[in-house]
Amino acid sequence: MEKNRICELLGIRYPIIQAPMNWVSGAELVAAVSNAGGLGTLGPNAGAKTITADVELTGERLRSQINKVRDLTKEPFAVNIPIGAGEGRQYSQRNVQVVIEEGVPVVITSVGGPDVYTKTLKEAGIKVLHAVSTVRHARKAKELGVDAVICEGFEAGGHKGFTELTTLTLIPMIADAITIPLIAGGGIADARGVLAALALGADAVYMGTRFMVTRESDSHPRVKEAVVKGEDACTVSIPKDMMLGRDLRNTFTKKYLEMKAAGASSEELNNYINEHSPYHAQVLGDSEGAELHCGQGGSLITGVESAAEVIQGITSTIHSHLEELKHKLNNFL
Repeated sequence: MEKNRICELLGIRYPIIQAPMNWVSGAELVAAVSNAGGLGTLGPNAGAKTITADVELTGERLRSQINKVRDLTKEPFAVNIPIGAGEGRQYSQRNVQVVIEEGVPVVITSVGGPDVYTKTLKEAGIKVLHAVSTVRHARKAKELGVDAVICEGFEAGGHKGFTELTTLTLIPMIADAITIPLIAGGGIADARGVLAALALGADAVYMGTRFMVTRESDSHPRVKEAVVKGEDACTVSIPKDMMLGRDLRNTFTKKYLEMKAAGASSEELNNYINEHSPYHAQVLGDSEGAELHCGQGGSLITGVESAAEVIQGITSTIHSHLEELKHKLNNFL
């Protein structure tokens, strides 16, 4: 039987990748996902409880989390490196040095071009997965040698491009355009979403919000409770200077959109975000008054489970959903 390309590439059992989430995906979550057969990913500020602008401290915090992951699992794992621009590039440069020094097996690069670090990371023997939002970006990433591309539809939480392409349309377009493995994210939270992504042409899935609401996640308990209580239209798209964001609807998003509609300047909006940032939600627990990144898949989450239970729930039911699909397809054959 032909092996799944992502599982073979990364040395994992199931084609399930835990998406990195700022302040959320620390060593405990990463190790739990990897131990359960998926690929856990350390996110920006993994394990941190305070904000820092110190480049060296940022790198050493990451090193500490990498070592902690290795204490908790012998399975492959990944580190996310947001590339950034301008002065922000110094943080990604330092983190690239750290992952190379520590021999991290997989790096997910995002928020920047694949031309920046792919060659350096691959020369160090690291597998590179790069996040894209359009077909053009996917083709460029392939040409520059990334091992696989990640595409997230408009349903995904956190930050993304301005294209507003949904997972349903983006995945098959990119699958038709490239030959390297494709990882799909955006609105996937259960076995049905995984099956749909594979049917659309993906080799694996990229799940953030579902793993945010797990026992091992560093999300504040009030954040997890807020997502579980969310209903079908519990998220909203937030336009920012350089990208779109998707957040859980709360007092923060209402005020932000009111300010935007009233013509607030970029400086005023950015100041408001900084004063009510995801740090204030995820670490300090202000789930109502601060920005809380959340994908549309959050409305499918009905409880807080362990990461292993999430993966087991998918792997134990996907075949029954496939059989149900085959039964429905009989009408077309």
